[in-house]
Amino acid sequence: MIGNLLERNPRFANWLYGFTPPEPGTVVLVHRRVYIVPTRLGWIFAGVLVVLLIGSINYALSLGFALTFLLAGLGLAGMVHTARNLARIAINAGRAEPVFAGESAQFRLYLDGRGAFDRPSILTRHLHSGAQLVVDIPAHGVAEAVLAAPAAQRGWQPLGRVMLETRFPLGLFRAWSVWRPAASVLVYPRPEHPAAPLPPACAAGQGQTAVRQAEGGEVEGIRAYRRGDPMKLVVWKKAARALDTGGELVSRDTSSSARRELWLEWSATGTLAPEDRLSRLCAWVLACERAGVDWGLRLPGRELPPSQGEAQRRAGLEALALHA
Repeated sequence: MIGNLLERNPRFANWLYGFTPPEPGTVVLVHRRVYIVPTRLGWIFAGVLVVLLIGSINYALSLGFALTFLLAGLGLAGMVHTARNLARIAINAGRAEPVFAGESAQFRLYLDGRGAFDRPSILTRHLHSGAQLVVDIPAHGVAEAVLAAPAAQRGWQPLGRVMLETRFPLGLFRAWSVWRPAASVLVYPRPEHPAAPLPPACAAGQGQTAVRQAEGGEVEGIRAYRRGDPMKLVVWKKAARALDTGGELVSRDTSSSARRELWLEWSATGTLAPEDRLSRLCAWVLACERAGVDWGLRLPGRELPPSQGEAQRRAGLEALALHA
């Protein structure tokens, strides 16, 4: 109930938590941002102390008073250590690798104790998904927590709010703090499954496919360097001159470098809905990479020249993920 109220009133939540999200870089949980409340066990413990105190007063038991105040002091000491276990922790978020829609993004969080004492049993919880992990921070050390956040839609997805909580050492009190880092993950479109066949081959220059083949193993000549060309095909003698004059690198054009070029076009996806078109193009990009062919991508307002390799794959999937 309280969580829903805070979600509907972000200004009130920001005032309550003591910060305005998102927070970039490293954040230190100062004492003002650490909240502490009794747990259910803590309330029971307090009730037992009240009963002991009343009984000691009623029967004038000196040992009862000693036991009551000893347990009360133990509880107060536990409260101090619970707050100390969480306060002054420095936290930051690492980079999350892109995922496809429907998968879970793995966010890496780094917790730095910044103290000469251990910080056991620190619970990190992703409030939106409920994913959680308990870590122990060594003295003068850093602990890593990996939280899985579901990626439902393509595009940039923020991590959202993360809660850090501890009940160490007695479990009588619960100290917690909320943090919303400026961390996000790129979500690619969900690949179509089963994927439609790749676009049919067309004549070179007329649309989707162009094939270049050299005779035998002879060198046909040179051409402009393309991403994905092997380094052994680069004409290094002309590379220095190209760098001096601001020109482009060139590669040898041989039969061993013959490639098949395929254009993946928005218009080739038919009359599907926009998101379904992106899913089909995503499946085609993955299929082209598995086949080892040069491919280019044409989207409304954007064109990616033909190439292949990891850089081309990332560029194509990013273009599909961020397509407006």
